[in-house]
Amino acid sequence: MSFIKEFKEFAMKGNVMDLAVGVIIGGAFGKIVTSLVDNILMPLVGLFTHGKNFNDYFVLLDTSKGDIQTLADAKAKGVAVFAYGAFIQSIIDFLIIAFCIFILVKFMNRINRKQEPAPAEPTAQEKLLMEIRDELRKK
Repeated sequence: MSFIKEFKEFAMKGNVMDLAVGVIIGGAFGKIVTSLVDNILMPLVGLFTHGKNFNDYFVLLDTSKGDIQTLADAKAKGVAVFAYGAFIQSIIDFLIIAFCIFILVKFMNRINRKQEPAPAEPTAQEKLLMEIRDELRKK
């Protein structure tokens, strides 16, 4: 019974619950960023790459199965490819998420700094002790 009780205490700690909420929100945020990259940024990049989908940039490693034009065709036919376009797109996703997390952490640090209480005024006893210390240093 003590194992179950110990696990319950662990699972109900605030840090574990905060972590669970963070993972869920992070997953949803990741989907939003992926959609931003796939549906907004990459089409703009496609304007500069002559309309070709950035995901379709790949190097065909096996030419024995005919002429392959898209990455989806290559995957459907089981052809080995070096899909550098999809990899670069994943890097862009990561950089956007990392930047947003950096901004969030910076914002949270600023809020936490403002909430720190100002140092308390020394009590009368502390002031007296400081005066005694200062007098002793003079001698």
